[in-house]
Amino acid sequence: MALDERALFTKAPENRSGRFQCPRCRRTGDYRIRWVRHSKKGKPPSGANADDRAKFAKLRDYMLRLDDDVTCKTCGKKFDIPSQHSLVFVDQLGGLPNDDDLQQEINAVADEPEPEPEREKKPTLPDRFTRKSSGWK
Repeated sequence: MALDERALFTKAPENRSGRFQCPRCRRTGDYRIRWVRHSKKGKPPSGANADDRAKFAKLRDYMLRLDDDVTCKTCGKKFDIPSQHSLVFVDQLGGLPNDDDLQQEINAVADEPEPEPEREKKPTLPDRFTRKSSGWK
């Protein structure tokens, strides 16, 4: 029996956000990306033999990216999504660490003290903006 993907998976559209930088204007923005989630059905299709059931047991849920490019919100230029991953397994999505946790782990392994968070200082304005205006001359 030839296995058909429609007999093994259910498809559902999904939108996820991603942060990308426009190569033209260099501005970073959040963009909505369209994906299709393929979820494995609860049981193998009827008429499946032992080999087909073994293959079905190894299947995993995955997502396919539909959008290959996005339009910049600032300059209006279309650019490709800078990622070579158009297929992502769902079980790999939840296990990705965020950048802060990863940096803390690196510091702990390297026996370095955690850096103190930097306070944001407001830059001082030049005198030409802070001088009292004398009006038009």
